[in-house]
Amino acid sequence: MPESQPGGTDSAPAIMDYRFPSGDLQLRGHLAEPPEGPHSAPGLLLCHGFPVRGRESPQSGVSFPELADRIAVELGWVVLAMNFRGCGAAEGNYSMLGWLDDVAAGVAELNRLGVQGVWIAGFGTGGSLAVCEGARNPSVMGVAALATPTDFEDWARNPRRLLRHARDVQVIKDPEFPPSFEEWAAGFKSVHPVEAAERLAPRPLLVVHGDSDDLTPLNDGRALARAHGDAEFRLINGAGHELRHDPRAVAVLLGWLSRQQIAVLAQPTEAEIESAELEAAELEAAELEAAEVEAAELEAAEVESAVLEAAEVESAVLESAESARETPTDPPG
Repeated sequence: MPESQPGGTDSAPAIMDYRFPSGDLQLRGHLAEPPEGPHSAPGLLLCHGFPVRGRESPQSGVSFPELADRIAVELGWVVLAMNFRGCGAAEGNYSMLGWLDDVAAGVAELNRLGVQGVWIAGFGTGGSLAVCEGARNPSVMGVAALATPTDFEDWARNPRRLLRHARDVQVIKDPEFPPSFEEWAAGFKSVHPVEAAERLAPRPLLVVHGDSDDLTPLNDGRALARAHGDAEFRLINGAGHELRHDPRAVAVLLGWLSRQQIAVLAQPTEAEIESAELEAAELEAAELEAAEVEAAELEAAEVESAVLEAAEVESAVLESAESARETPTDPPG
């Protein structure tokens, strides 16, 4: 339930001001609705990844309300950007299976709101859990997985190290949690995104990965797409793990959502499908072009800054040399 009316058009920064239950816990999120209202609109659940040092629990998903508002306004979706348990102001402490339950709770909340079908888009760990929830929940219409790991074997091999990290980034705040370390650690071996991707088919799957991701290997993305059999796989050149902040990845996501809306909900004629697909392709191309222009402008600014810095260094060297020539030397003794 919202503490205050969720807004997608206010000038003030959007916050996680929406409450909804996950078992006995109250989670937080941001609910964005299209300008014309939520009736007959598709629903999207946005899931963030696992916090890291420098962006701990209080900052989890802070940029996702902005993305939710954009999707609501531009595409006409009802979007719930959620905080998992232990993140932001959401109650509870992190566990892998608890987070999977939270995804299910987010899907249930969107269905309760009366949307016309629910899709999930997840980043990092959120993407892994999105695929798993999609596989086990037939009400999920499709999944987008961005920078998504295919397993958590490293966490399973070193659960105490992960527990320390979870405390460091504040997703576990209760010093007495977990009540059973063995059960908590076993959760890492219970999540299998590759197997889930296979079960998700033939429902649609979008897989987006950066070729410079230093946290999740590119082969993970390819394995997900391969297991599904008919996934749309998009490789973002030069992109790292933080695809939420890469405008090209966001453009791909928006284009995919637009096509989902056309293909699954509208049920138009063939001519209308062709026209709408062309419009969606043009939208994605425009988004990608804008993203490339933004990247080029950033690169140009960096080059200009480097040239300016080099000129300043050269000027300083010349000035120093000129000063040395003008300084009188002592006569020989």
